[in-house]
Amino acid sequence: MGQIKFISFGSGSSGNCYYLGNGHDAILIDAGIGIRRIKRYLKEYGIKNDEIRGVIITHDHADHVKAVGYVSQEMNLPVYSTGPIHLGMNNNVHTMKKVDACNQINIVQGEPFQIADFRITAFPIPHDSTENMGYYIELGEKSFCIMTDVGMPTETVQEYIRKSNYLVIEANYDVEMLRTGKYPQILKDRIASGTGHMSNHQTAEALAQNFHEGISNVWLCHLSEENNHPELARKTIEFHLRSFGIIAGKDFQLDVLRRLLPTGPFFLEA
Repeated sequence: MGQIKFISFGSGSSGNCYYLGNGHDAILIDAGIGIRRIKRYLKEYGIKNDEIRGVIITHDHADHVKAVGYVSQEMNLPVYSTGPIHLGMNNNVHTMKKVDACNQINIVQGEPFQIADFRITAFPIPHDSTENMGYYIELGEKSFCIMTDVGMPTETVQEYIRKSNYLVIEANYDVEMLRTGKYPQILKDRIASGTGHMSNHQTAEALAQNFHEGISNVWLCHLSEENNHPELARKTIEFHLRSFGIIAGKDFQLDVLRRLLPTGPFFLEA
């Protein structure tokens, strides 16, 4: 498959969209930023629109899907997700343009499907959406995995950490910043629940408990603007892993994905 390019076009509550491509075929993961921004970023990175073979969707919250109908229509792309997520997108009042029925491709969690050279398996992640999927993507001899909006590190989540060479994983909030912040208590409780988001400490612990020599890159995604900070997230993960003898920058590469601007490109070996 050759060299793979990974770019985050945006990661956070203001909008999520990721690109994964090998120079002639590519996919988008989520489409929670505007279609004009997506097209502009593709052009800026020298990516032709006709390289994109499809969009895979993690869940039906607006910050992941608000532009998917426009992306699907204007770029003539199929949209892959589970039946419940497609239904959730159809019912989401924040997605002004719905995905045409002919472009809605139903997938089943645990059953691999193919988009060009990408062999993809969806797996369940706890979150308070209609349904939420992580994606494990086989890239030749290597694997790329994305897990966002993770309420808690279930055994399934941990299993896929142990299988992945390249891992995008949520580190949404710092516990103390959330506790002392301005959010109403009901929202704080929702975020910290088992169907909300994963804290820096939870992410650090999940990585420490499931780290393996095959992990070469970890990207922290979906950081909260109000309850986290990129350097705080990075330092929390680095400090905790160091206590297990795992050194960022030596044993693996750790990066934090920006909320509002692209991060990358990162070049991955397949």
